[in-house]
Amino acid sequence: APARTAVGGFAEALNKAVVEIGQTQAEADLAVERLQTGESKNLHEVMIAMEKADISLRLAVQMRNKVLEAYQEIMRMQV
Repeated sequence: APARTAVGGFAEALNKAVVEIGQTQAEADLAVERLQTGESKNLHEVMIAMEKADISLRLAVQMRNKVLEAYQEIMRMQV
């Protein structure tokens, strides 16, 4: 039972992170669209939304890289 909880917890956390990244990307896209259509005149908010999306995506990529490195290291271990 504890193993299932740990796996479920990791899977849930991973899914939540992916959803949040998608949301920040969508918010940035919407902010750009509003600026282009003239709905929004605040360039600063658009730039902030774009930077949040960029940072969250870069963080996700780095986390993926670390997980892959750890997996590869485990696979190289001799039992």
